[in-house]
Amino acid sequence: MSYQLYRQTTVGIALQESLDELFKYGQITPQLALKVILQFDKSINAALSNRVKARVTFKAAKLNTYRFCDNVWTLMLNDVEFREVHEFAKVDKVKIVACDGKSESSSHP
Repeated sequence: MSYQLYRQTTVGIALQESLDELFKYGQITPQLALKVILQFDKSINAALSNRVKARVTFKAAKLNTYRFCDNVWTLMLNDVEFREVHEFAKVDKVKIVACDGKSESSSHP
């Protein structure tokens, strides 16, 4: 199962707009557009899982709200400090959406 979280990123929105335009002008079918967006979901999840090696720690002054629904955690944090080895950033509000990184097909032999 690929999560669709990254469809709302800049690259995901640009892809969707491009596919919509190609469909509008008869260059692709709706089925092909769906295949492309599903492949985007799989590829972006795989790339982030396999290629991102950076580790960041964070500390929040306040956990404003939290929710767990359909194996997805959503956390709303206030006054958050992020730290990497030589980097530091502080922000007023952060929303974290966390999903299980294991796909269903790989968890069953």
